[in-house]
Formats: sequence, C-alpha cells, structure tokens
Amino acid sequence: MIHVRKSAERGHFNFGWLDTYHTFSFGEYHDPQFMGFSALRVINEDSVAAGHGFPTHPHRDMEIITYILEGALEHKDSLGTGSIIRPGEVQRMTAGSGITHSEANALKDQATKLLQIWILPQARNLKPSYEQTAFSTEDRQGKLRLVGSPDGRDGSVTIHQDVNLYASLLKAGESVSLDTKPERFAWLQVARGKVTLNGQEAGQGDGVAVAKEGKITVTSVADAEVLLFDLPPVN
Repeated sequence: MIHVRKSAERGHFNFGWLDTYHTFSFGEYHDPQFMGFSALRVINEDSVAAGHGFPTHPHRDMEIITYILEGALEHKDSLGTGSIIRPGEVQRMTAGSGITHSEANALKDQATKLLQIWILPQARNLKPSYEQTAFSTEDRQGKLRLVGSPDGRDGSVTIHQDVNLYASLLKAGESVSLDTKPERFAWLQVARGKVTLNGQEAGQGDGVAVAKEGKITVTSVADAEVLLFDLPPVN
C-alpha cells in the first residue's frame, strides 16, 4: 500500500512571522483521517521570519526532532541547553516528564525553514534530555544516512521509540533502497525536489505512507532531499 499525502492537502496557516504546513492534525488544524501514522504524530514544515520565533512553551511525553532545511534556529530549554541548529544537523529533544523551551530564527536577514517532527515515545514520563548531531553532505549524498534510531547506532541521535530515521540527498536519477519487514510501516517526507517511491511520484512537501511493500526504492526525478522513517507496527 502506498498513499501520497499531497502538499496542497495539508493544513496551512500564515501568521506573518510563521508560515506553517501541517501534514497531520495540529493546533487549530484537525483532520480525523490524518491524526498521525504509526508512531509519527506531527510533521510541520515551518518557515520562521528573520528575527522571530516561538516563545517559551511546554511539552511532555513526546520525542521532538528538528531538521533544518535553510537558515539557523536558536534553541533554549529548561535543561540549560542553548544551541543553534543549522542545515545538516538533527536535534532530538525528549520532553518526557516535562520540559519548556523556546526556538527563534538566529538570522536577522532571512527566513529559517525547518521540519519539526513529533514521535510518540515508547514510555511516558521519561527523563527530559537533549541531543544534537551534525551529518555532512557527503554522508547523506546518494545514500540513506541513519540520523535517528532507538539505540543511537552509527552516530545517530537516540529516539525513545522503535523508529529508524534516514536522511538522503539525491541528484537527479539517483536511487536509494530500504528493505522493510512485512509488519512494519514507512513514511517518506519530501523536503525538496521530486522523487518516485516504488514508481509513485511525490514532490516537495508531499508525504508518502507505505505498508506491506517489503522493499522501498526512492528515485530522484529532480535534485531532492528526503527523510525516510522506518516505523513500528500499529498497536
């Protein structure tokens, strides 16, 4: 089963300082058919205007992944963490028993574009924690680079859920493949460009839900950047 969640079908809000698209129900956007997929709960594509950001706000019982596409995002949290996240870097924040944080565009002259991803954790009330790792262009070019996993293997950030997250940069005509177990699910998020997944076309902003495909092959139609989630069975 392959289902393409088209970019234009997502929830969309433009608040001036924030232009945001919601793949799944979030905030004021509610679609009972798109409440999440397997352990995925949120994929928001955000464009934050220069000099603006999200003021301090709370989270709990969620694994929050931030992936920067353009610009730079400044992060501060109640753990005392202060950092700037740039393209090629992956941030994982375990909200667990409770955390507050703020996020702001660290640049004064351009928008910062990012994907913010929420993953349901395997357990509630985990100890809040933070992790940030950089992955080079060479590591992601023409291959599936593991950037998040349950055990933090191969230098990936540790996600407290049975999820493997891959990032890939593809030039036109390049392909990458992933073998998945029959009981597992997958989700492809096209951050930019255009690709096919097992022959099904998807463009920038599209998401692709996958079940019972066995082998997944992603081929770039035009230069592309994608995230591929290998996801657990639905309970």
